[in-house]
Amino acid sequence: MTLPLFPVAASTLAPRVDALMLYVLGIVLTFIVLVGGFIFFFALKYHHGSRADRSSPVYFSLPLELAWTVIPLVLTLSIFFWGAELFIAMREPPADALEVYVVGRQWMWDIQHAEGRREVDALHLPVGRPVKLLMTSADVIHSFFVPAFRVKQDVLPGRYTTMWFQASKPGRYHLFCSQYCGTSHAAMGGWVTALSPADYQRWLDGASAGGVADSASGETMAESGARLFHRLNCAACHRDGASGAGPALAGVFGRAVQLEGGGTVLADESYLRESILRPNAKIVKGWPPRMPTYEGQVDEAQLQQLVAYLKSLKGA
Repeated sequence: MTLPLFPVAASTLAPRVDALMLYVLGIVLTFIVLVGGFIFFFALKYHHGSRADRSSPVYFSLPLELAWTVIPLVLTLSIFFWGAELFIAMREPPADALEVYVVGRQWMWDIQHAEGRREVDALHLPVGRPVKLLMTSADVIHSFFVPAFRVKQDVLPGRYTTMWFQASKPGRYHLFCSQYCGTSHAAMGGWVTALSPADYQRWLDGASAGGVADSASGETMAESGARLFHRLNCAACHRDGASGAGPALAGVFGRAVQLEGGGTVLADESYLRESILRPNAKIVKGWPPRMPTYEGQVDEAQLQQLVAYLKSLKGA
């Protein structure tokens, strides 16, 4: 359902967000009318000089006490459980989601697709396919906001945040930074273009579909990451098997890693990023802390390429 005061609902999540908001708004308006109506009624009935019967005031009513305790409790619990279910759905992308990497900078969005296409202040995506954004900032806090999709997520320096959505109709929708990030914050925006699967594939192949894109290298992000991995001589230590000076990385993504001193950590994107920049923060069990830091040697876009490469490595 589209209301005149709402942005167009262009994602699968948007109607669910709107329904919850309208539910809460309906409850609020109901109580405003109910409480306000009683205040107005009793103000008129018991105004000074009125002939209302004041001889036997009621000080306690069990049904009334139960009513104004149980009814608000049920309503607030319904809001909580509905909101929690929607929150979880918005935070857990489907396993087959298309991955897109985003770096926020003062004052632009640097976006790269896993297939290699790169965009500035623009995002092209296919209709009917879930899209997961892996985001970080190169400087200050930004916030990726697409009103038509009803999604917004802070983009933080020094860590990864994620969000996902699935466009439900083709079109061109506003993209904003909703976190004040400096003097040109108001100019930090762009467009999200939802295309049919066929048009999206043509765009990936290089056909013009609007926006700014660069695919001159012809490499996927994993291929760019592999080239960078070997240029930094990472393969000298992280060889397959146990022959290197560091642990093998094939199949490490998504796996629990045993740490020195006990405990485990999930090898997700944030762990891979931290291991590149601060390798001594979490030492893998059985391996000495020999790895140097690459902080200052690779930028955020290159870090994302390395992470994409490590995620592509398959192992037992």
